[in-house]
Amino acid sequence: MKLEGRRESTNVDDRRGVSGGAVAGGIGLGGLIIIGLISLLMGGNPIEVLQQVGGMSGTEILSPSGRTPTAEEEELAVFSKQILAGTEDVWTKIFAQNGRQYIPPKLVLYNDYVQTGSGTASAQMGPFYNSADQTVYIDLSFFTTMKQQIGADGDFAYAYVIAHEVGHHVQYLLGTLQQAHQQMSRVSEAQSNQISVRLELQADFYAGVWAHHDNKMYNSLEDGDIEEGLAVAAKIGDDYLQKKARGYATPETFNHGTSDQRSRWLMKGFRTGNPAQGDTFSPNYNQL
Repeated sequence: MKLEGRRESTNVDDRRGVSGGAVAGGIGLGGLIIIGLISLLMGGNPIEVLQQVGGMSGTEILSPSGRTPTAEEEELAVFSKQILAGTEDVWTKIFAQNGRQYIPPKLVLYNDYVQTGSGTASAQMGPFYNSADQTVYIDLSFFTTMKQQIGADGDFAYAYVIAHEVGHHVQYLLGTLQQAHQQMSRVSEAQSNQISVRLELQADFYAGVWAHHDNKMYNSLEDGDIEEGLAVAAKIGDDYLQKKARGYATPETFNHGTSDQRSRWLMKGFRTGNPAQGDTFSPNYNQL
């Protein structure tokens, strides 16, 4: 991506250098990657691990860690702020065109553990969006994990992760996230998983919409960038991760979408650039 001269968002709370000692539940885009692969290496079932982590809670104790960020991490911090700024510019314009006001999320950078509006969270969960405080949380070491553990690398691959989480914030502002969560609390686990898939695919779509307009506004994309995003989407599909973990997939447990679905919805968002084309809730589930 071409980001030279681009502004950095000021909606950032840099909490790196602070450490904690507890774990809380909540899985973002990256959580399935890290926990699934850890479970795979340990010979376990990643779905069972995810369910266990989803129910954890704790009390955080924070203290200065004395850790000095590396030069690579500092570059990723600047990069993340620039991508967040790009999402602010794009979604502010889109919301205004539809007679709405876009209120951007905050981005928290942290190491290891962090206090959120819902309790303490661990970096093992990967990047995530918390609607309780309308904040995206990222431990920048996750990008190194992406590269080393699933072979997903490249600046647009990293940007896709951030834009996906901001996509959940867009859902929150539109009321989609709240409605979906209410429905999930009233149905069976299998039906709840299907609603979760719809949410995640729409966030992938919104990430594509952002890329479309960011490129239109700033000519930010280079050859191979979209392919990087599609490669990541393919490697974080539920079917792909489950098959790597145990050799087969159980579709009723999918909660993020298959590799094909995630890649298609990301690409649809990029091609159309039209948020109105991202309705993942009306189609029959088997047609997503």
